[in-house]
Amino acid sequence: MAPKSATIFFLLLLLAISARFSETHLLQSPEKPLMSVLISTTGLDFVKDLLITKAISSLTPLHLPDIEKFVKIPFLGSAHVALSNITIYDFNVSTSSSYVHPGDAGVEIVTSGVTCGVTMNWYYSLSTWIAPVRILDQGFASVQVEGLEVGLTLGLTNNQGSMKLSLLNSSCDVNNITIDLDGGASLLYQGVVDVLEGQIGSAMESSITKELVHGVVRLDSLLQSLPKEIPVEHVAALNVTFVGQPSISNYSIGFAIDGSIMEAGRLGLSNLSKRNLPTLPICNDQSKMLGISVDEAVFNSMSALFYDAGYMNFVVNTIPDQSLFNTAGWRFIIPQLYKKFPNDDISMNVSLTAAPFLRISQNIDSTVNADLTIDVLDDGNIIPVACISLVIRASGSVKISGNNLAGSLKLEDFTMSLKWSKIGSLHMYIIQPVVWSLIETVGLPYVNSHLSKGLPLPIIQGFNLQNAETVFSDSIVVVCSDVTYTDSNSHNASSYQSRTPYIEIPGIPLLRPTGQFA
Repeated sequence: MAPKSATIFFLLLLLAISARFSETHLLQSPEKPLMSVLISTTGLDFVKDLLITKAISSLTPLHLPDIEKFVKIPFLGSAHVALSNITIYDFNVSTSSSYVHPGDAGVEIVTSGVTCGVTMNWYYSLSTWIAPVRILDQGFASVQVEGLEVGLTLGLTNNQGSMKLSLLNSSCDVNNITIDLDGGASLLYQGVVDVLEGQIGSAMESSITKELVHGVVRLDSLLQSLPKEIPVEHVAALNVTFVGQPSISNYSIGFAIDGSIMEAGRLGLSNLSKRNLPTLPICNDQSKMLGISVDEAVFNSMSALFYDAGYMNFVVNTIPDQSLFNTAGWRFIIPQLYKKFPNDDISMNVSLTAAPFLRISQNIDSTVNADLTIDVLDDGNIIPVACISLVIRASGSVKISGNNLAGSLKLEDFTMSLKWSKIGSLHMYIIQPVVWSLIETVGLPYVNSHLSKGLPLPIIQGFNLQNAETVFSDSIVVVCSDVTYTDSNSHNASSYQSRTPYIEIPGIPLLRPTGQFA
């Protein structure tokens, strides 16, 4: 983005707290937006403070056009006064005398009581009829401007899934200008130069207003060019297409977002109806700047996509109790296995039979259905000998990790039944402790390694969540947070683009998915 005024409006990206995105490729398309964002009064004040302290200051140095005027002086003749190299070099602004006000007419941002310093060169030429004499002089001048007020009204509209920013109104008013000349016989010309105060003020108002207009145009162009997806691993992406028009009240601005999970690169235009807007997030702590709601369907659609991609099947050949990977270790658990295959190696193949399903109420519950197949490695041949069906019930927790919503699962209970066996009947109650250990030492660490990466939340690059809290309600997780801004080009809001799908757990070799993307 270009310097000066464009930098002003980059900070207004917080008003469009999500990058624009496109439609998903879901196993089942959502009927309503799955995410929403609400910027509170506190958050809008944060935007205002950023705008004032960083954006307006970034205008400097601002060069104004040259000014000249011919003045008739009674009894002497006429004077030619010219001002050049007029430069605003400093703005002094106060956040306490400024405000941001959303409403039906748009988002109004006003800062008043601004003072600024201006420097310029002056030139004076006097031609008199008394004698054929011409008086020439020049020097340097400093100008102090007080009571400058700058205001603009921005419009936010949904334009085919992206947020369009438009300048509805802008103003710049200069109340008081003091000019001090230096150099030459400056005291003789002070009164003549003072008549140019109005022209200096008009030039300032015109130049600043022009910069405001250019800044909005550049920012709108930047918004339109933002990427269309947030990568999740390397096979999926989070769709954050805006749905419907922003909800603008006197106290907040809300956005509805598609929020579904798609295969990476499968983009289109969201067809969600604006009549199905979700309830905007409500935070118990109303002082929080930002609220982001995430429907449980986001997690379940991600689960379904990764299930279809084969990321939920893996072969286990190493666990802390290595004796279980030889039939000798099972001689007291499944005697017939040891009898039929004495001293043969074993591997276990874990395959989920359905995508894990997650439910959110006052907490998080998840159900996982899986098959555990026991394979015997006999003379180089892999011989499946038994398959056990598992229904695993787990409870979940979430936390904020950077700008991601991360989670973890804890085993609550499971049931198991024999699906088939080539070695006769198995006693499930004897095998159960072994399976419990397998789930806790291998299965859950593998799952939690993925969950710890988290789901990327729709936060613009450069902004970071701070002091975030999570609240559960019916089918929704709400993230309530303050926001900080980091002015760094190297900041990366998402770290999903180059991740490998292979997970390393301390003490356990790489678990490699057996699906199509392995």
